[in-house]
Amino acid sequence: MDTARFLRTLDHEGRLLGEIAEETGPGAEVPTCPGWRMRDLLGHTGAIHRWAGAFVTGRHTSARPRDKVPDLDGEALLAWYRDGHRLLVDALAGAPSDLRCWTFLPGAGTPVAFWARRQAHETAVHRVDAEAARGAAPAAVAADPTHGFTAEFAADGIDELLRGFHARSRSRVRAPAPRVLRVRTTDVPDTAWTVRLSPEPPVTERGATAEADCELAGPAAVLYLALWNRAPVPSVSGDTALAGLWRRTSAVG
Repeated sequence: MDTARFLRTLDHEGRLLGEIAEETGPGAEVPTCPGWRMRDLLGHTGAIHRWAGAFVTGRHTSARPRDKVPDLDGEALLAWYRDGHRLLVDALAGAPSDLRCWTFLPGAGTPVAFWARRQAHETAVHRVDAEAARGAAPAAVAADPTHGFTAEFAADGIDELLRGFHARSRSRVRAPAPRVLRVRTTDVPDTAWTVRLSPEPPVTERGATAEADCELAGPAAVLYLALWNRAPVPSVSGDTALAGLWRRTSAVG
């Protein structure tokens, strides 16, 4: 996917999240984020949007902490969230292609491409969290013909998670002895990942490059949410303990 499509997705997903939050109200429980209510989801996502947008507009070349969420609720919190989302979309849309600023995942591409992609996925997953607050099952949301995810977008999100987030030293997905986990989409031809587990951070390669001890498979959109621990894995074969290992240790902080 190109940057323009990620930007359109970020715009759409962020608007939809706001609409759902307005419908449910700030006190609605978010079952996919235990302990959170909609006000927490709006605050978190809004802070992330403003944090990301500040790198683009301020051209900061080193990491910076997120600002605290303001003490707002109800309509004021929703307006703050919407303003931050709009600022982020506009900042990325207006940024020069040669912009230099901080990014944090390996193989991220240009900063503008990185932040458009990262925030599209960030917002898409949290929109699913918002849907859960009004009773929609994440797997059903992913497959919804109107507001679901395309297989291409979902497969890209899987790639970002496996070859980006879990390529970092902070990944907690570790195995005491070398094991191989396969991740495979069933609706995108020839799309699979081989995840080599060990006491070190995972090493992920595109394709089926080694015999797997366990395979996680399913339609890309549902598998995407399953790997983000929002939905059950559609199909697990082989050593199911590795699927459990992923579930217990793969949360991204």
